[in-house]
Amino acid sequence: MKTISIVVPAYNEEENILPLVKAIHEQFPKDRYHYRILIVDDGSSDGTLTVLEKIAQDDPHLFYLSLSRNFGHQNALKAGIDHAEGDAVITMDADLQHPPHLLKALIEKWEEGYDIVYTRRADNQNASFVKRKTGNAYYRMFNWLAEVNLDHGAADFRLMDRRVVDIFSQLEERDLFIRGLVRWMGFSQIGIDYEPAKRLKGKTKYSLRKMIVFAVSGITSMSIRPLYAAIYLGLTLSLLAVLSIPFVIYSFQPRHHIVFIWASLLVTIVFFGGLQLTVLGMIGLYIGKTYTQVKHRPLYLIQKTNLPIDTSR
Repeated sequence: MKTISIVVPAYNEEENILPLVKAIHEQFPKDRYHYRILIVDDGSSDGTLTVLEKIAQDDPHLFYLSLSRNFGHQNALKAGIDHAEGDAVITMDADLQHPPHLLKALIEKWEEGYDIVYTRRADNQNASFVKRKTGNAYYRMFNWLAEVNLDHGAADFRLMDRRVVDIFSQLEERDLFIRGLVRWMGFSQIGIDYEPAKRLKGKTKYSLRKMIVFAVSGITSMSIRPLYAAIYLGLTLSLLAVLSIPFVIYSFQPRHHIVFIWASLLVTIVFFGGLQLTVLGMIGLYIGKTYTQVKHRPLYLIQKTNLPIDTSR
């Protein structure tokens, strides 16, 4: 029988590990495939690693990687994919919001010949109104600015065929946005819709600040169109400035109040100053990404594992 690996990044998920492993055991079609569960402990500060070590002693299907510190969700996901064996790899989160009962549907689509089977999250009614609306706006903005199109609600819950995994593992991106990279790779892909469940236990690790950083990282990792947008914006404002010259000349006539003139100048200076800082920040962000890329530091460091690998990799 063929083998499928299930990769799960986990950060401070000690209460969710055992229910997750049990759910995978119950839902996986073990009569048709061998399977391995590979959980990546992303430098957790709770007892996640202790729980993994305890379960792995009695569960021959469970393997783990423990990273030397918290490298972030995307890097932990990359670590798991790089070390996953089998004919296909499934990635999912540890909080059970990615429903394990969907594993069979992913595998069935793979059996039909698709290389990548990804999932689309339906509108999460458990999330706040603001979070749902900002999420919708982000996907529209991403598809407008980036060089690939993401389905609304695309998640990191997907299946990839071995040949896709091998190519993905060779990519040397430092600033990872995996759902964008997988879309960029092409191959035959199909999406499956799902209703996200409530987080089983604990709190989400994605604060508003982290979500904003991840959103900006996703766009700038997949496209340089924001720089073109800055150019177009600069040209447009320059044209408006030229067209406003007659009004400026008219406003300097003696019968007009001097306060209006100074107020107009002040607003104009502040506006263009803010615009320049925004564009410079955007350019600096791309330069910073280049700086990070050329250093070629590893995306993750493995501290401990029960896999037969060299952790100095």
